[in-house]
Amino acid sequence: MKSFKISILALIILTTSFMSQSKTHIPDLTSPVIVVSKAKRTLELFDGNKLVKTYKMVLGFEPTGDKEVEGDGRTPEGEFYVFTKNAESKFHVSLGISYPAPEDAKRGLDKKLITPQQAEEIAKAIAEMRMPLQKTALGGEIYIHGGGTADDWTEGCVALKDAEIQALFDAVPVGTKVRILP
Repeated sequence: MKSFKISILALIILTTSFMSQSKTHIPDLTSPVIVVSKAKRTLELFDGNKLVKTYKMVLGFEPTGDKEVEGDGRTPEGEFYVFTKNAESKFHVSLGISYPAPEDAKRGLDKKLITPQQAEEIAKAIAEMRMPLQKTALGGEIYIHGGGTADDWTEGCVALKDAEIQALFDAVPVGTKVRILP
């Protein structure tokens, strides 16, 4: 009887472990694309056109509208890519998003928020798939990271649960396309 109880307990532990892992496990991807819908509060992971995972996520403390300036609490909208993977993030792990984009730099230049040299450096970095300038009046340091999904709390980033960002971090390479929709 005692060995039966131990067997049942072991089976429960293994099943729970497998179920937990299958919720976060992402299969190998050949053409990953991340799509964030700010209105739906979802992050979808695609492999080409095939939806692989959907996660609940949260945004900056001012979630409506496109990011315009440093400190506005908004999450940028547009086409970006993952420019870095940070395994030592303050919020578990993180994926750096290539904001500001050239369109943001043009807007910033037109509004005299950045210099022509800054706009040129941003455009050049994007053309070379590198990290664009992160410390300008346009803001920067936009990441997809962990930390939880209870409420909109970031300074413009996209936040997931820690286990979910870990799975995403493990699955996508630098260069992955990121589309952030209103």
